[in-house]
Amino acid sequence: MPTNSQQWGVFMSDLIRFTRNHSDLSTDKGYQFDFFCDICGNGYRSPYQANVANTVGEVVRGAATLFGGLLGRVGHAAYDMQRAVGGKAHDDAFRKAVDAARPHFRQCSRCGKWVCSEVCWNEDRGMCVECAPKLNQELAAAQQEAQLEQMRERVKKTDYAKDLNVVDHAVARCPKCGAETEGGKFCLECGARLKPEAECPRCGSKLPDRAKFCLECGAPRE
Repeated sequence: MPTNSQQWGVFMSDLIRFTRNHSDLSTDKGYQFDFFCDICGNGYRSPYQANVANTVGEVVRGAATLFGGLLGRVGHAAYDMQRAVGGKAHDDAFRKAVDAARPHFRQCSRCGKWVCSEVCWNEDRGMCVECAPKLNQELAAAQQEAQLEQMRERVKKTDYAKDLNVVDHAVARCPKCGAETEGGKFCLECGARLKPEAECPRCGSKLPDRAKFCLECGAPRE
């Protein structure tokens, strides 16, 4: 027959399996714990449980402050008692916190994760959403991505700069002397041409800036 300590060890190992993501907010005044979903991180905070042994010790020590003497020694004894049983008191509080948190979580039979029932649990499949995504959510996400892709394609095919008055091949510095430019066709410092002369796409002849057709072969300017 297992001893009390063995039974307690089995019980605590079961509690540890409940969730690997929890925070202990307990102090010497009382006990409280946060439990978190293994996927999204949403959590549940257990109700605050006052440390009864510590409260009794505080009352006794408070009386000792007023009356001193024997009560003072009783206060220290109560404090020492509280320290001695604090481990089991903490474990009892943790057990109650787990019982309170358990209805808010589900364990996936496929991956073993403990997840929140509100967001990350697929009730129809009995698994977490990582192992069995919710089809309505996946469909909505796929539709949204398809709409975004269609919008991107329309943007690619639209020339938003066609009606803007911009200078072709604008440069910030003169390619010859390196001086900063302020637009225009020639450098203000050295007079060098700021953009290369256009060439006819058919015969390669140089095209004047205002020419719409080649002076040599008559091909239209691109």
